[in-house]
Amino acid sequence: MFSVTVRDHVMVAHSFRGEVFGPAQKLHGATFLVDATFRRAELDADNIVVDIGLATQRLREALADLNYRNLDEHPEFAGTNTSTEFLAKVVADRLAERVHAGDLGEGARGLDGIAVTLHESHVAWASYERPL
Repeated sequence: MFSVTVRDHVMVAHSFRGEVFGPAQKLHGATFLVDATFRRAELDADNIVVDIGLATQRLREALADLNYRNLDEHPEFAGTNTSTEFLAKVVADRLAERVHAGDLGEGARGLDGIAVTLHESHVAWASYERPL
């Protein structure tokens, strides 16, 4: 399996509901380093997994409405705990939509899967992987 990973970051504020979250129940900020990995069994006609430039652009677009936002006020997430795991899925699903729409080029239609990892810090991160 071949893969290409592109990276960006996003800065958010949010709070959580539930005792399991302890002090994170209060409004707090987070800066996530975001890796998006595109996978395929065989390279495309140009011998690449995906156009890195387009993948980088589409990742930035997938993060744009999250950046510098209080996610508690984001209409898409009303009443939702926007955990790192949850946000990894949101970003992966947004990227998958762009692949299916052809926004990463025709060659990207041959991708087998996407994995998104949000790094909370140097010691903790969460990922979501989905097929295409």
